[in-house]
Amino acid sequence: MSGRPDSIEHEFLVEGECGGWRLDRFLRKKIPRLSRTRLQRVIRGECWIDGRVCKPSSVVTAGQRVTFRRPAPVEPDAPRLLPLLAADDAFYAFDKPAGIAMHPTAKYHWSTVTSVLREKFPDEQLQITHRLDLETSGVLLIARSYEAAVALKRAFARRTVHKRYLAVVHGALEGEGVVDAPLGLAGGLVRVKMGVREGGLPSRTRWRAIRAAPVDDGIYTLVECWPETGRQHQIRAHLDHIGHPVVGDKLYPDEHLFAEYQDHGWPAVATRLPLPRQALHATELRFPHPTTGEEVVVHSPLPAELSALVP
Repeated sequence: MSGRPDSIEHEFLVEGECGGWRLDRFLRKKIPRLSRTRLQRVIRGECWIDGRVCKPSSVVTAGQRVTFRRPAPVEPDAPRLLPLLAADDAFYAFDKPAGIAMHPTAKYHWSTVTSVLREKFPDEQLQITHRLDLETSGVLLIARSYEAAVALKRAFARRTVHKRYLAVVHGALEGEGVVDAPLGLAGGLVRVKMGVREGGLPSRTRWRAIRAAPVDDGIYTLVECWPETGRQHQIRAHLDHIGHPVVGDKLYPDEHLFAEYQDHGWPAVATRLPLPRQALHATELRFPHPTTGEEVVVHSPLPAELSALVP
């Protein structure tokens, strides 16, 4: 792997509806988190339109490429190894560790799945077919061609891909059951938090308790989960809804804990959580092969830090 870069280069294609816009207006659309003042500083630094030096008032036209370079931000430490679980000419299946983001964010750019894949396979046009949350580990499926990506994304949309997760939850949970409860945005302090809502999207998760273990503050239970729909944070929100949130989850049920972690980092919440990640792992993926249609099954074992919670 190459070292952490000193600078980051961005490139944007000017879409038809943006033709005739000032450059600073176009970049504000593309990077809304940057203030106008910061954008003006960026443009007066290293910024080009189709390779030509430009200024904030420069006008862009459809089809042009706007490129700029900025110093790389300081990123939190994150894992960058993606062990290979299975592969053939159509796909890769990797064992994603907890702590690596799928795509660049305000906090992560170098330590992302997309960045690692570009480094590892510079000559391949890989496409991510689904996503796992930052703190969720497990099987991650990557298409190796456009045709494979279309087939795999269609399989996810048609629910012919079957996912099995392992979660360690708070409390004693026995037997098995189904959470059939619609999910929508909770509308609280953290805008991405989901909750059971009347009028939400249909959401269904099957679960089965495996084993429980006593801990200092109660009991943890290892649970198998099969999400039959694919809503944002579905397993986490459903388990919280039935009173058994995932161990280590900073957002469910306490969004104030999540906000404190976002603002001040792990030291601010370390005494209130048993581990730095949420105890959720994508342990199995069953999917139709994008070329042959035959079922492919990929497994990822429960990470040691999670199995240690319920020995």
